[in-house]
Amino acid sequence: MQPPVTVFVARRIHTMDPAHAVATAVAVGDGRVVAVGSQAEVLAALGDTPHTIDDTLRAHVLLPGLIDQHLHPLLGATTLATEVVAPEAWVLPGRTFPAAATADEYDARLQAAHEALTDPDEWLLSWGYHRLWHGDLTRQRLDAIGGGRPIGVWQRSCHEFHLNSAAIEQLGLTEEWRADKGAWGEMIDLDRGHFWELGAMNALLPKLAPQLMSRERLTRGLHQLVAYLWATGVTAFNEPGIFWGVEPWDLYLEILGAEDVPILSTFMVDGRTQSARGIVGEAALADAREQVARAPEGKVRMLDGHVKLFADGAIISQLMQMRDPYLDADGRPDPHHHGEWLMTPDEYRAMFETYWAAGWQIHTHVNGDLGLDLVLDTLEGCMAAAPRADHRSVVVHFANSQEDQVDRIARLGAIVSANPYYTVGFADKYAAFGLGPERADAMVRSRSVLDRGVPLSFHSDLPMGPAAPLQLASFAVNRRTVGGRVAGPEQRIAVHDALRAVTIGAAHSWRMETELGSIEPGKWATFTVLAEDPYEVDPTRLGDVPVVGAVFEGRWAPVPSAAGAVTAFGARLVGLPGHGGGAGDGHDHGDGSACSCTAARALARAYHRWCATAA
Repeated sequence: MQPPVTVFVARRIHTMDPAHAVATAVAVGDGRVVAVGSQAEVLAALGDTPHTIDDTLRAHVLLPGLIDQHLHPLLGATTLATEVVAPEAWVLPGRTFPAAATADEYDARLQAAHEALTDPDEWLLSWGYHRLWHGDLTRQRLDAIGGGRPIGVWQRSCHEFHLNSAAIEQLGLTEEWRADKGAWGEMIDLDRGHFWELGAMNALLPKLAPQLMSRERLTRGLHQLVAYLWATGVTAFNEPGIFWGVEPWDLYLEILGAEDVPILSTFMVDGRTQSARGIVGEAALADAREQVARAPEGKVRMLDGHVKLFADGAIISQLMQMRDPYLDADGRPDPHHHGEWLMTPDEYRAMFETYWAAGWQIHTHVNGDLGLDLVLDTLEGCMAAAPRADHRSVVVHFANSQEDQVDRIARLGAIVSANPYYTVGFADKYAAFGLGPERADAMVRSRSVLDRGVPLSFHSDLPMGPAAPLQLASFAVNRRTVGGRVAGPEQRIAVHDALRAVTIGAAHSWRMETELGSIEPGKWATFTVLAEDPYEVDPTRLGDVPVVGAVFEGRWAPVPSAAGAVTAFGARLVGLPGHGGGAGDGHDHGDGSACSCTAARALARAYHRWCATAA
């Protein structure tokens, strides 16, 4: 007996299949696309096959299910469940956190959060601090705000942490403890309460996890994450580098894997933590295979044959490794500012060569052009020693690069997954501090990548940027910064190219293009449903196209909101028309549109009602 077939009729369907780019009907059976085209064409293709016609989506526009190529569910669940005090406003289900653009605004927000806590021993945990907006942060400054209350501040990049004296004392962090951490201890300054880059974070997190990642906090944060991703149209994401010792896999299965959640959650092996633990060579491969075997299939699963490595430090901390020196506020080389390696070059090359020889696809976190030199030199050496076709080595983040490096990426057969938020969120500040105008405006060279024929995808790296694929696409199309100017206008790309980067381009980067990323017969019937056509709206409004819901493997899953379509969740740039959000109470969205905070609260209430019903 054939499974039942449903024909969804829509105002328009953008398939991302060049052979049949636009349609108005799609037939779905057993979770897969059976036929696509006009309603007459689809019915003709079905012939005598029993079917029903579903008009639910007739007024709406369908895209292939939107994909966030790279985000961190653990970080998204923890950071956004703290007191968010960041340079941009964050609009989340149930709450909007207004922006803090100055040091005084930052201190006032943190002071208010401290005073709102009734228990004097309760930890105050916050995320979003950035020195270029909020000034230098020391344990003494935090002591002045919170007195004897333990305070922990997660820097905007998630690669740094700041603690006050009460927190350091409560966690038992001493100079002896720091010295025992070896190279990691060199990234810890207890006098200032500062922990920077992933070595220090690896040392700190086991101590801090009971506070920062409590069961209650993670449960609440993951439910919020699901509501957020649902409302932004994300139907699939990847966590590139699972940390089994910390990540709550059972909660992932329970919450992300809930039957009615319309999201595919995938994970890959983290080669950096293997190297840090001394698991290298054949032992690393055996360990990687064992990790994949823990969850090889299902809606929450490991991606087989994929590994994440790290080159240099975080762009948001300005710790990327740069060919030319960083600049001070007067535009002169700054001898005190330099990048960091997250894996030493020798470590990186050794792990890359191990996984290359085993035929794995290698994804590398890299942000500086000097860091990119290391990645491309290593890839070129491996290609010369043991050539591989279609290896799809992924340059991840792709913040700073040079045109000669884009040429090498194309020649070596690598692909790019970029974060277009970097340019709009940070180019103004980085032009004045650290990089200078030319390098800041050239960040994320999307047009150069496409001009060389290099496959391109976009990711949020949540919480580094908003896990809102239409916003990411808009950032690449417009490149309009917080100051309202266009940074690197020659690097803007067309709407169609940007939408490919959050659909078929992202699926290609995971080797899942035969299952996801376009609406074609045989692929999973997963679509994001929109209230407007992203090809018809003004390109500056691309990021604000309302999401109505998703069809996930053939099942209609409307966004659980009384308002129907929900607009504009994610990071909102301060004071910029078309990006919403002012620096005041978070309700003046600056573009004349209705405030989405009411919709956010409605979504959160509806989602939690849905959870109770589903349970």
